[in-house]
Amino acid sequence: MARRASLSYWLHYNAIVLLAALIFIAMFAVYLILLPRGISTGIMVTAANKGVLLALVAAAQTFPVLTGGIDLSVGAIVIMTNCLASNYVNGNPLHIAEGCALTLICGLAGGAINALAVVVGRLQPIIATLASSTVFYGISLLFRPEPGGDVDDDFASFMTGAIGWIPISLIILCALLLLVWLPFRTSMIGRSIYAVGSAESAAYMSGIHVGRAKAASYILAGFFSAIAGLLLTLISESAQASMTNAGDLTLNSIAAVVIGGTSLFGGVGGLPGSILGAFILRTIGDLLFVLNAPALWQPLFQGVVLLVAVGLGALPLLRVRNRLEAFR
Repeated sequence: MARRASLSYWLHYNAIVLLAALIFIAMFAVYLILLPRGISTGIMVTAANKGVLLALVAAAQTFPVLTGGIDLSVGAIVIMTNCLASNYVNGNPLHIAEGCALTLICGLAGGAINALAVVVGRLQPIIATLASSTVFYGISLLFRPEPGGDVDDDFASFMTGAIGWIPISLIILCALLLLVWLPFRTSMIGRSIYAVGSAESAAYMSGIHVGRAKAASYILAGFFSAIAGLLLTLISESAQASMTNAGDLTLNSIAAVVIGGTSLFGGVGGLPGSILGAFILRTIGDLLFVLNAPALWQPLFQGVVLLVAVGLGALPLLRVRNRLEAFR
């Protein structure tokens, strides 16, 4: 009985994630069937690289959302670290390692700036990160005034290639889940982030350091955004300081988070669901391409998906008589 109850609870708690997994599998199967040239390692690697890129940005967005906030600067940090990496990920192996480390440090610094604005400055997350995204865009222009890049070809080809038929980017994503997410989920700071997102006042009264939890969430967001920026550099072997691309990444990350079952009110969800949501969004784009949908329809359709996803995230407000209860 205890095992059945435990399994029933697990299925109920992970219902949205499991549904997202089934939707992705079905959509990706249809995509593979419709491919005119059939399945190949190159197609799988390309699909994986695009999916992992958005999955990393969605993972970055997940941490602030779990606290009940939102980070509108994740896309700008991706572009900023992309522009930085395009200048320094080259040369001998030592220089490449230094360039990768510098890129990650830049992302952590961006997350720390957001954390200071939200925790110390006590600004609303949406305002603080909207302002910081402009700053990060300005830094991107300093790193890369014009499109271009100088990236080591061999390193880029290896990191965006495959071992056998398994894409390396997918291996890196799984490693991040195992080495970062699983320890984080059961750590004190991880539980604090969930507690703050569920009920900030109750968490504070319970002795949880609310400021520390929020700061950790934005710093982790900067870290994952930097990894995404580094991957973008290796995929394109170039960079461009584009605020449009930054905005698209940010909006798609929010949609992926909601599709994956993470509540915009905080306290519910996690990285696995957000990653699946990102792959679903990428597969929608690939399906539209394979189906030869008119180019003007694709942004429209993706915008509708985004609107529906965010609307579904607001459904909890419709389930309570007094809407103030949703914020307790």
